[in-house]
Amino acid sequence: QVQLVESGGGLVPAGGSLRLSCAASGRTSSIYRMGWFRQAPGKEREYVGTITWNSGSASSADSVKGRFTISRDNAKNTLYLQMNNLKPEDTSVYYCAAAVDYTLGRFRHEYHYWGQGTQVTVSS
Repeated sequence: QVQLVESGGGLVPAGGSLRLSCAASGRTSSIYRMGWFRQAPGKEREYVGTITWNSGSASSADSVKGRFTISRDNAKNTLYLQMNNLKPEDTSVYYCAAAVDYTLGRFRHEYHYWGQGTQVTVSS
């Protein structure tokens, strides 16, 4: 089992920045990749980005490319999401997830473990 705990959410004005963290514990040696998803009220949970745990190869959704950066610190078993130039439409609950099998990481069903989510609110 892998446990995930997100932190770092909050209220920020448009144009501001936040860094989310996701601390992993348990069988972290089994993780192949981790990802970030977000879900706004009344909408489906959508892919934000992903990173392979060992090699650090990252990719992100077009909607956040150039503004959000995914990284990880293997020594700390922590995943990060640096969010810059935030927009009101980025307002969502942000979730981290972990996959233990080889996967491309763009879809919810590819992930086996999920955190509880952290709220990000961007004011206009």
